[in-house]
Amino acid sequence: MELHIDIRWLLERQAEVLPKAPVIHDFSCLVAAIGRHRVNTPRVGAIVDNAWRAATLMHSIIRLRPLPARNALYAAGIAVAYMNATGEGIDAPYGALIDLARDIDAGRTDAYDTADRIRSWRI
Repeated sequence: MELHIDIRWLLERQAEVLPKAPVIHDFSCLVAAIGRHRVNTPRVGAIVDNAWRAATLMHSIIRLRPLPARNALYAAGIAVAYMNATGEGIDAPYGALIDLARDIDAGRTDAYDTADRIRSWRI
């Protein structure tokens, strides 16, 4: 199932993932994440599936930092929630989402690598 989310969906997930989170610092970051997850052909030969869409959401939120703090936790929660909403849950090994978030934040992995990791965790 192909699922395109909107800002309301992201804000509802924020309330679930981070109920006492600070308010959004920059809504344009969320708009950018939404736009990016809707792209059907990011590059020639790229696989565009739910893992790609979850990866772009996670990557965009971590790199753009819409919250003043806790962006990695929010992004990881969004990726998991997105995959669950599409009917493709993930079961990441212990600590794997944290490692992925750190790699994204440090610039060691891009959205394509992020999508590959998410694909490998599908159940």
